[in-house]
Amino acid sequence: MPSRSRHNHQKCIRDAVSAAERICVGRGVRLTPLRRQVLELVWSSHAPIGAYEVLELMAGDGARPAPPTVYRALDFLKTEGLVHRIETLNAFVGCAHPEAPHDAQYLICEACGNAVELEIDGLSRQIQKAAAREGFSVGGQTVEVKGKCGDCLGSRVS
Repeated sequence: MPSRSRHNHQKCIRDAVSAAERICVGRGVRLTPLRRQVLELVWSSHAPIGAYEVLELMAGDGARPAPPTVYRALDFLKTEGLVHRIETLNAFVGCAHPEAPHDAQYLICEACGNAVELEIDGLSRQIQKAAAREGFSVGGQTVEVKGKCGDCLGSRVS
């Protein structure tokens, strides 16, 4: 997880929005101002955020949008691979690698709430193979590992 003391979070948000703009143009879909705002709010921290938290943050900017509006924006962002849904938390987190579809694996800190997306070569494929041996058809997968991050443990592993 990014170290809190040295992390430039505004750069994360700028990079995520810039990537989203490129991806949406390339796919011929619209990143509307509302969708962009929701994406920025999801990226406002590395902690997963729920739809109602997004609504509350948007209400701070003036008029509060209707819940279905935010859910539609989150659905769009998820469909386009710009955010992932953390199933166990019923919350969303920005996708660190939105350029290509992929299964997500996350380390979720139980102390600070941050989540970091991993790319583990072959893990999704191994899950698919194991499921096939059991006669199971996988419809999707998100691996969520809970524990404590290096910052919360007071150490950094390089």
